[in-house]
Amino acid sequence: MKFSTITSRTLLAVSLAFAGAFAAVAPAQAAAPMQHKQVPGFYRTMIGDYEVTALYDGGGSIDSSLLHGDPALIQSLLARSFQNDPKQVSATVQGFLVNTGSKLVLIDTGSGGHWGPPTLGKLVQNLKASGYKPEQIDLVLLTHLHADHAGGIYQNGKRVFPNATVMMTKADADFWLSKEIMAKAPEEAKIFFKVAQEGAAPYIAAGKWKPYEGLAEIVPGIAPYAIPGHTPGHTGYMISSKGQSLLIWGDVAHVGAVQMPHPEISIVFDSDSATAIKTREALLVKLAADKTMIAAAHMPFPGLGRLRKADNGEGYDWVSATFLNLE
Repeated sequence: MKFSTITSRTLLAVSLAFAGAFAAVAPAQAAAPMQHKQVPGFYRTMIGDYEVTALYDGGGSIDSSLLHGDPALIQSLLARSFQNDPKQVSATVQGFLVNTGSKLVLIDTGSGGHWGPPTLGKLVQNLKASGYKPEQIDLVLLTHLHADHAGGIYQNGKRVFPNATVMMTKADADFWLSKEIMAKAPEEAKIFFKVAQEGAAPYIAAGKWKPYEGLAEIVPGIAPYAIPGHTPGHTGYMISSKGQSLLIWGDVAHVGAVQMPHPEISIVFDSDSATAIKTREALLVKLAADKTMIAAAHMPFPGLGRLRKADNGEGYDWVSATFLNLE
């Protein structure tokens, strides 16, 4: 048979025969095993000359009944974000590392594994993955002393950040370190006092626990920013460099899907709900108008974004920062 006389039917038959022969001798390919692990939880951005690294402490879920507001409204808002289980509303925890060039400042430290599910407590692990070591931290600033923000400062009774001074507002320190207030607190709240007191102890002993008052810059380009209501001394930190700014706002909001469109909805963890609501409503107006970059402990990781007024007039939209490679 000449090549020119080969028909399409003949080519198909030859192809099928070849494929069958190959299949008979080729080894079976097993499916690759699933890996399950995620990438390390850190993300960097620049604010002027300052490098800011978001550090993931972990994730979990909360019960929507912890939110105070119209239950039907809360469930409809969660459903809009595809969260249909009211008992399992997704939540994350993160802290933020600021490298000013002369100082390495960690703002909030995660739970340290002292509170919450075992999926929390990963901040130091991610700090190391990001290229830094705990002993390099010069200063730890705490937005407040709740366990998911301050628990990471200690482990086994020792300082996790051995060369760092730890600072927070005097009002928060006085409240959470008080044995008298702890004794009168509800049982479910005593874990917050316990973690704060155990975390403070080794730093107090080393002379490294330094509560402050007022809003003066603590280091150049980093100043406290009053955000009252959530705890007795709850505060954020404004990072400023080369005309750019970032507000690390602690616990202004816990469930973005609900509290961004309806900032009047509060959460059980607020020590003064009325003040927390008033503060949040006023702050969101200002941050949206100024287009200020925000670092939020409980917005989806990396917790960096801005606010804009929602098109439907209901509250605000959270606009997450776009992932960028700095190299």
